[in-house]
Amino acid sequence: MSSSLGPLQDGGRVVIIGGGPGGVACALALQRQARQLGRRITVTILEGKQFSSEQHYNQCAGVLSPPLPALLKHELGLPFPYHLSRGEIKGYVLHTDGEVLLLPERGEPSIAVRRIQFDAFMLEAATQAHIGIIPARAVDVEFHADGVMVYTENVPLECDVVVGAFGLDEGSAAFFARSTGYHPPRFLDSVVTKYHPGVEAMEAFGPYIHAFLPADPAIEFGAITPKGNHLTINIAGRRVDAPTMRAFLANPLVQATLPNLDRAGLYDVNDLHIFKGRFPRSLASHFYGDRYVMIGDAAGLVRAFKGKGVTSAVLTGIRAARTILEEGISASAFADHYRRANRDIIEDLPYGQLMRHLTINLARLRLLDPVLRAARADGVLQDALFDAVSAHGPYKAVLGRSLRPHVVAHVVREMLSM
Repeated sequence: MSSSLGPLQDGGRVVIIGGGPGGVACALALQRQARQLGRRITVTILEGKQFSSEQHYNQCAGVLSPPLPALLKHELGLPFPYHLSRGEIKGYVLHTDGEVLLLPERGEPSIAVRRIQFDAFMLEAATQAHIGIIPARAVDVEFHADGVMVYTENVPLECDVVVGAFGLDEGSAAFFARSTGYHPPRFLDSVVTKYHPGVEAMEAFGPYIHAFLPADPAIEFGAITPKGNHLTINIAGRRVDAPTMRAFLANPLVQATLPNLDRAGLYDVNDLHIFKGRFPRSLASHFYGDRYVMIGDAAGLVRAFKGKGVTSAVLTGIRAARTILEEGISASAFADHYRRANRDIIEDLPYGQLMRHLTINLARLRLLDPVLRAARADGVLQDALFDAVSAHGPYKAVLGRSLRPHVVAHVVREMLSM
């Protein structure tokens, strides 16, 4: 190890805590960029979950969106795993308590996958690239003048810099908080389930994600995503739980969208098992410092409503790697380069939060119905809603288009006609 906080040099060592897409992307980018610079470095990933045997899961709806295929190909030299596809997403169907609006895909479609298979694919890519993977959890971290000591469940690891790719794992966040000024992002709870309605029912359901914005104050949003032979259902809110999911599934508007729900368990005994996760709704505090940097969810570098979460994780992992190799591993290097590289995400967060609160309040007041009615006849508003739901465009642009005078006038007319 070295006392230098400059760009990582020959013999440098990096430990990445978390082997999800962001952590693996960071590892692959470090190795690829170091080779281009003529440096030999050692990268080690710590991941306690077993994805290849499907023993563990990262809770996620599993929709991979552009520009992820281009990022994998051009930044990591990795072909996008189209063979894992459970179907292309051809658009969204937006539901309020009183209206339904179809939003067809604009441009390159998203791909639905089983998230566990994509995670296994990424880890296998790291293995094939001869990146060290230790199947253990980190339990503590110490920072010293000449390096970092990462304690794990089996072996201690010394390194020059540590990358936090652990999502919202409370244990990892706690030991970083003890050693640094890091504080994890605020978060929403997410509850996920799935069921197999049968081949004919899946064909009839179609290649659309159904997004729900209910007036129910317990649920900020819900979604039903087709994945080949099954439907994945997720809801999010500050305190959603298993009873909240059961209430969502009992909603007549939701039941009208779910084919053969009464036959859940007929094709798979694990149908409607409920899983819980969480995702960020704010930026983390001190998500970088001397010899450490957080990426993806651990940094809170993700859009409101968790749009493009995997893409954001991969992108921030690549950006962290570039900073480590080109600028350095000090707090000032991460502030000047890594934070600046992520301005597209950070500067859009306030607009995303404003959009989130506006949507919640309109839903509670049952005022989203006239918005959807106005969008049927207003292409600008319809495009804005599509970008908001799909995460294809920044929220600043979404709000700008939504607040154009002719759009506002159209929505007001619909409200007055209620």
